[in-house]
Amino acid sequence: MATMKRGYVLHHRPFRESSVIVNLLIEGVGRVDAITRVGSGKRSIKSILQPFQPLIIQFSAQSEAKNLGLKNITQIESAAPAMPLTGNSLYSGFYLNELLVRLLSVEHQAEGLFLEYHRALMSLAKGFCSSHLRYFEMALLLELGAFPSLNYDSQGHELEAQCCYRFVAESGFLPVVQTKDSSFSHGKGNLTGAMLLALASQNLQTDQLNQAKGLMRYLLTPLLGNKPLLSRQLFAKNAQ
Repeated sequence: MATMKRGYVLHHRPFRESSVIVNLLIEGVGRVDAITRVGSGKRSIKSILQPFQPLIIQFSAQSEAKNLGLKNITQIESAAPAMPLTGNSLYSGFYLNELLVRLLSVEHQAEGLFLEYHRALMSLAKGFCSSHLRYFEMALLLELGAFPSLNYDSQGHELEAQCCYRFVAESGFLPVVQTKDSSFSHGKGNLTGAMLLALASQNLQTDQLNQAKGLMRYLLTPLLGNKPLLSRQLFAKNAQ
């Protein structure tokens, strides 16, 4: 008998009459793509098939779209009120969803990402801070095997707060002579050891956020490719 699991809808799109395909993040499983009937009237589930709505879901491997590799949702219900995201926190939630849909494949069983995602949404619901995005980006990159060690530099020495580093692909953080320019811009600038250690302990300070953002964007760019993120465009419009 299939068990009920906690999950979130990352994205959904129409599929045939009265059915939708949903991209899900499921606790203890990872990314799951499934099909479900929406229903109509009082029995419609449209109101809960929304992003940031905690759900309890039961699904099976049997589906009317077997050739698409979709599971079939046999039961779905609300587990709690939707996360109250507004403003930048709402756009941040869309950003996290877009990252997961773009980078996490169904074949990649990322069991631990559900909790990281849930924590990020809860933090964003309390108030926006870009550090919440950086911590989730780090968790996702670690899951994908695309995040460098924050314990040791490229020479095998422990990272030191007072040192300055430059990220080198496939090598890690290379110690460099510290300069006045401690900014990070697509691999051309320096990163402080203090910021890297704060990132590792999830304790970024306000003056470290830009460096952390630059590092994450640099690491994510080769994975995302040339197609722009729609959620970043929402951020840009909101900032105007």
